[in-house]
Amino acid sequence: MMLLRNAIAALCCAGATLAAVAADTLPTSVSNALKSNKLAADGLSVAVLSLSDGKPVLQYQADKPVNPASTMKLVTTYSALGLLGPAWQWQTDLLADAQPVNGVINGNLYLRGSGDPKLTLERMWLWLRDLKAAGVTDIRGKLVLDRSLFQLPPETSFDDDGNGAERPFMVEPDAALTNFKSIRLLIDSTGDKVKLNADPPLAEVRVGNELAIGRGGNCEAWSQRVNQRLGQMNNLQVYVQLSGEVPPGCRVERYVSVMNAQAYTAALVRHLWRELGGQGISGWSEGATPDKAVVLASTRSPDVANTIRDINKFSNNMMARQLFLTLGAQSQESGDTPTRASAAIRNWLGQQGLRFDELTLENGSGLSRRERISALHMAQLLVSADRSRFGAEFISSLPIVAIDGTMKKRLKRDDVAAHIKTGTLKDVKAVAGYVRDADGVDWAVVAIANNPRAPLYGPVLDEILRWIANAPTGELAALRTTR
Repeated sequence: MMLLRNAIAALCCAGATLAAVAADTLPTSVSNALKSNKLAADGLSVAVLSLSDGKPVLQYQADKPVNPASTMKLVTTYSALGLLGPAWQWQTDLLADAQPVNGVINGNLYLRGSGDPKLTLERMWLWLRDLKAAGVTDIRGKLVLDRSLFQLPPETSFDDDGNGAERPFMVEPDAALTNFKSIRLLIDSTGDKVKLNADPPLAEVRVGNELAIGRGGNCEAWSQRVNQRLGQMNNLQVYVQLSGEVPPGCRVERYVSVMNAQAYTAALVRHLWRELGGQGISGWSEGATPDKAVVLASTRSPDVANTIRDINKFSNNMMARQLFLTLGAQSQESGDTPTRASAAIRNWLGQQGLRFDELTLENGSGLSRRERISALHMAQLLVSADRSRFGAEFISSLPIVAIDGTMKKRLKRDDVAAHIKTGTLKDVKAVAGYVRDADGVDWAVVAIANNPRAPLYGPVLDEILRWIANAPTGELAALRTTR
């Protein structure tokens, strides 16, 4: 009899716990994490949905439009799989007015930009090598950059939180963008003085070295004692200067963006062409490719499936923005390219039954103060993606908790099986993705903090992931059935 009473009491208590969570209430462990970090619960939005039927396990302020930071990339990349397909590629062409004669192009060389998000230094070298293989040795005209694919509104400045507009994550999109328009600075303090070299060594970029070897320190923290200064020397050259101290015995590097996209691409083409032994190219300009121009060499990008992996695993803003604009350029919508991209995404999501009235898209990367979506709608998008034809490609593009991407260093000591996209901005901290519970069942989870103290919400977001992963057998399924 005593055993029966205890069993009934246990069931009652369990029911009370489930009801409490099933209502618009945070789990106890999550509430405790908020309290221990002295954080406000009203800064948090959470949605956990069943992948089997889309029913909610937990909704906490889930309908409120919030800034999702880089988790907005999930909207862009899922839409790209649907609108372009996983095998779609960018093709960028080099063209001339006519075929070369005895190796000579008697006119301009046209670079027709495609918005390729990953036209790297290595691919550029191979591409120009193909141009030489096509019989070209001398270009007796200008390099003409055709950037017309993207019709962009006037640039608007972004509050970069003091991180510096020259950093690669701040690179602006462009149809003729190459190599992330970045210079890699190689710093070597293994000798008796610090060596500083730039790669690629563009003639248009002067590098100043005022670095000294320090008395000690950690190579991983080398940048804390190094100052960087950028500037314009004249109409043709820019400079980057590093000063300060580097710990002895270090080989480290830094990427900087010091030129606009068109000037960088022109400089890189000229540099690589000369490095390959090519002659000519008297200068560069911008313009449209003539209709009758002939293609001499082309380069094709990695496909969309691989591109979204780079975007989501490593939260690459520039690649996400290029992809977003490509969706606009490839659409039949009207307006400038960002407007067309936003409309194309909204229309496609609507076709999937996802009508998000609050959705606000600016550039599709989350590097925005304006973009908005609710936690519930983001979770519904995750459910839709899981059920879609290309669900495997989408899920595998997300960081694996404690293993790779932006989740590589998080939850290292916990047994959490999950694919999670992260998001971070000033006043924003977010996670969104898929978590597997103790029964081997996967759940869509979105948790977004919008608060001036958002960086401190990291442990709270991690606790939400733990709560799902460690839920006792059947608990989450029971919560779903109570809704």
